[in-house]
Amino acid sequence: MSAVGTEQLEILQRGTDEILLESGLVEKLNLGRPLRVKAGFDPTAPDLHLGHTVLINKLRQFQDLGHEVLFLIGDFTGMIGDPTGKSATRPPLTRDQVIDNARTYEQQIFKILAPEKTLVMFNSSWMNEMDAADLIQLAAKHTVARMLERDDFDKRYRSGQAIAIHEFLYPLIQGYDSVAMKADVELGGTDQKFNLLVGRELQKHYGQVPQVVMTMPILEGLDGAQKMSKSLDNYIGVDEPADEMFGKIMSISDTLMWRYFELLSFRPIVEVEKLKQQTQDGMNPRDIKFLLGEELVTRFHTAKDAAQARENFVKRFQQGKMPDEIPECELATSGPSMSISVAIKQAGLRPSTSQARQALRQGGVRVDGERVEDETLELPAGASYVVQVGKRGFAKITIKGS
Repeated sequence: MSAVGTEQLEILQRGTDEILLESGLVEKLNLGRPLRVKAGFDPTAPDLHLGHTVLINKLRQFQDLGHEVLFLIGDFTGMIGDPTGKSATRPPLTRDQVIDNARTYEQQIFKILAPEKTLVMFNSSWMNEMDAADLIQLAAKHTVARMLERDDFDKRYRSGQAIAIHEFLYPLIQGYDSVAMKADVELGGTDQKFNLLVGRELQKHYGQVPQVVMTMPILEGLDGAQKMSKSLDNYIGVDEPADEMFGKIMSISDTLMWRYFELLSFRPIVEVEKLKQQTQDGMNPRDIKFLLGEELVTRFHTAKDAAQARENFVKRFQQGKMPDEIPECELATSGPSMSISVAIKQAGLRPSTSQARQALRQGGVRVDGERVEDETLELPAGASYVVQVGKRGFAKITIKGS
């Protein structure tokens, strides 16, 4: 393997869950030409969050190494609905919904990807050319038995839950996208492994060299437990205001911070290891988190916005208002949220809910730096909050739902 190939492989391995096959990637890196690197996104939701950017960051690494990114917007497959990980058939999107969401995707991805090195493609370009006979021929290249090897299909079949015939088409069409795009490499989340491997098999059927599959880890949300998701309200959106983004990053645990450095930061891994050593030598993890917050806010806004967000954060939470060390606690709730007064009591900031409500009425409670006086406020589960009661009562509360 050439020195260039070795160097590129080391860069690309960082933060990657699995490479199938690594030997195939080595061969492709030694071809001496830019590789065609594919990643597909169904425009099922109009907004990206940092969990999505784990994969997009890897695409940017490929671009920085001189390769070509094929960013596929699955406008055709989006109208089927990706069944991955679902326990029931997903309702398909309308054509208008797909188009609107696709436009938003295009606007957001170029906060990370270099536009001049990115080819945005839509799989309707080739799928709309297929007639019924073509689709039947494509379906003939895979078996029901192979489809039922997929974990979510298998579970639904065994439990008697419905699997619509069109859901079997989804992996096939995603795989055929790789044929149509002549992909050398395809990236996806770990939950997409089955679909990505279908692409390899179909490329063999069509006489192409099979693509290398790279799976990326699923990023945990602000709660540090469940995957980042808008539905769980534990996400950081790439379009969020700079202050809100910075504040959310500062709210993650000191342990989760290193996971975010690994999967979201562009800092060299050697530099991240030095930062870890500094914390072991006594440096306040909060100061390291400042670096992460500034880097990510700069990426999605500007360096000036990042500096201002840090300054605003310091004004709100420090300068004599917040201690260096804040006790952390996890509170369990059987519902989707917990009332602020119950959270204050259970965190030990007040001995009773009645005293907690009194503190609220008196304006002595802040949540993430903002004064709260609403006694009926509910804190959604699946997220963390810095709660202050009085001048000296602080707790970082993580609410766990059932």
